[in-house]
Amino acid sequence: MTRFLRLPLGLLLCCALLLAHPAQAQKVGLVLSGGGAKGLAHVGVLKVLEQNRIPIDYIVGTSMGAIVGGLYAAGYSPKEIEEIVISPQFQDWVAGRPLEGKVFNYYDADPSPAALHLRLALDSTLKARVTPKLVDDVTLNYVLATMLAPAGAISGYDFNKLFVPYRAVASEVFTREKVVQRSGSLSDAVRNSMAFPLAFRPIRQPDGRYLFDGAVVDNFPTGVMKEEFKPDIIIGVNVGDVAFKNYPKNQDDALLTGTLIFLGSNAADTLSVGRNGIFIQPDLQGITAGDFGKVRKLVSLGEQAASAKLALTLQRIPRREDTLALQQRRRAFQERAPKPDFKEIRVQGIPQVQQKFVTRFFRRTGSSYTPSDIEEGYYRLVNNDFFNNVYPRIRYDRKQEGYVLSMDARQNSNLTTDLGVLLTTRSMSNFYLGAAYRYLNRYLYTIKADATIGRFYNGAEGSFRVSIPGRIPFYVEPTIIFNNFNYQDTGGLLGTERASNTALQQRDLKTFVQVGISPNYRSRYILSFGAFTNRDRFTNSDQIRTDDVLDQNRFQGFTGAVTFQRNSLNRRQYATRGRRAEFSFRAVTGQEKYEPGSTADSLEGRERNHQWLQGKLFTEQYFSLNKADTVGARTHAWGYMTELVATTQGLFSTYRSTLTVSPAFLPLPDSRTIFLDNYRGTAYAAAGLRYVKAIAGTLEWRTEAYAHLFVRPWDRRPDNPLLAQRTNFLSRPYLTVMTGLQYQTPVGPAALQFIHYDEQEHQFGVFAHIGYVLFRDRSLD
Repeated sequence: MTRFLRLPLGLLLCCALLLAHPAQAQKVGLVLSGGGAKGLAHVGVLKVLEQNRIPIDYIVGTSMGAIVGGLYAAGYSPKEIEEIVISPQFQDWVAGRPLEGKVFNYYDADPSPAALHLRLALDSTLKARVTPKLVDDVTLNYVLATMLAPAGAISGYDFNKLFVPYRAVASEVFTREKVVQRSGSLSDAVRNSMAFPLAFRPIRQPDGRYLFDGAVVDNFPTGVMKEEFKPDIIIGVNVGDVAFKNYPKNQDDALLTGTLIFLGSNAADTLSVGRNGIFIQPDLQGITAGDFGKVRKLVSLGEQAASAKLALTLQRIPRREDTLALQQRRRAFQERAPKPDFKEIRVQGIPQVQQKFVTRFFRRTGSSYTPSDIEEGYYRLVNNDFFNNVYPRIRYDRKQEGYVLSMDARQNSNLTTDLGVLLTTRSMSNFYLGAAYRYLNRYLYTIKADATIGRFYNGAEGSFRVSIPGRIPFYVEPTIIFNNFNYQDTGGLLGTERASNTALQQRDLKTFVQVGISPNYRSRYILSFGAFTNRDRFTNSDQIRTDDVLDQNRFQGFTGAVTFQRNSLNRRQYATRGRRAEFSFRAVTGQEKYEPGSTADSLEGRERNHQWLQGKLFTEQYFSLNKADTVGARTHAWGYMTELVATTQGLFSTYRSTLTVSPAFLPLPDSRTIFLDNYRGTAYAAAGLRYVKAIAGTLEWRTEAYAHLFVRPWDRRPDNPLLAQRTNFLSRPYLTVMTGLQYQTPVGPAALQFIHYDEQEHQFGVFAHIGYVLFRDRSLD
């Protein structure tokens, strides 16, 4: 009897042991769908799973799911991923905005009023190819490459050997075939999976193909999970759309306008996780694929959705991950990363002579390139219009015991065109046209020309630049600039009021050579020397008659200057973030020739030589009033401005000619359009405060207040008001105030401003415009 029962009892004991530990061999796969910004809810799901010790053995992701899943597979904890996506910098990455401090002004330093910047590639047969304007991925590509490079080196570029085995789904552009990425560059895999059509450009692969966002063919890749890893159970998180059994007649309009992904992505099959799987669908009603500013809300909604399915998840996945062991395993994985030393820079896709040019953007520190060297060289390169599709790849080379940076620069734009328009409530509207042609051989040669055509202001500029990168990158640029300001044609509100300005026309022509030296991508030093001719025509009375013959004062000579510039402002005009500084020292020598007009009374013509030195210091900076970790908050900032100018300039022939040559304090865009006596002098100090608050979207209320005073200001001589003299050592302070609304439009800022100047004839004014109110520097600026 005992021998008869021995076999059944043994079988019962084995079954009992299996039932006591049913999930020891249980493997869990996590599938993360695409959905644009909505995919940030995946971070919340990851947080809940780890907090409740639910294991994750495999990850498959598409689009934003590939990004979040890729970071997790690379060894980043849910908390670290959350810190990344809630940082203000993340908003700049996904929106294509340049990061503060990464605004490189070595190649394109001077802001232009162009609203449309069109890149063209002109080949030897004179056929032009337009480069489409998509989200600027310059920063995103670099961040992904650097953040995911250590995990790639650790795994040997085998996605099965990452911290968690991983797959990213993409699609082949032309055949629309699904591509499951199992190896290679992890940052490439993530970037390919998020290249949604008409948003992010696709990246050319090492085999020559272009891959698109996997959402086009498989936005909820549970099938890939089953085929690749064969897990025992699948947790599927869908933030995209689901297939409808019937046409949603009452919801179709809202669905079409509420999401971008719906139009081009594959809808999720809610049953594809399997009978024993867990399907998690966060409630994202009212949130679109572009709502990256709602990061905290999205993470919270992911947590809520995962918590709602937690009881079911714990029931179906009884196996638990030891928290301490998980942390130790993650730390051990991260510590295996090689030191961030870069041994080599490689370039592909362009001729060899151009490859040498590109590699000279990167400067070594010792025998290796440091991460700072790589970052600086990269931003130098991508801010050059000639290379508009640069893509970085970072790969560890075991033989060299260091990383290799490969730059894909297959496409280039050798021709660019610019177009801008300014519409104002005064008769000072204008059009701006510009073009540039670039040729790269050993050095980069750039020919540029632009012109502004208007009633109040006409100007033109032409230049030829030779750019020479290297350890101390610099450029040499002969330039010619022409300016003509006609203040008589500056009307008042709606152009109906004729301005009573005594300085009517200012014209200058300057031919010079400048040498620019850029120690880093944030600043540059400029040495310049050239010849100039200024011609000012004016009347000496406050009222202008049609039969008046204008005085003419011609001043021509030579000038040289040394200038330092630094710029990280986020906008060309009406900035809200960043900093700009300029310090300059200028020497001037020239001859004045004065010819009196009909309002000069008994004054006679004269010639006089002048020499002087001039120094200028300018700085402005903005500070956010939002909390440091606020993401997607509306603009709320304050800023300050200071300007100091001192010159040894002496008296010119008349009071008016003395003012026309003197430096001017121009605190507002409107200031350049009015000739203000109380804002011109040879030495002054100025300071101002600025406050900006968003009212709705990009509609902002902006208020600015400035005070300035002169040292030994100009005044009219009591015995002859047509002549100038020095007065008291210090003038009284002059106050300037502006308040108004502004809105960022595709053609530039639109603004309505109410302005007070401390000048009797221009105390109060209203100024409105659409477009950039920007002018070229005058010959002695």
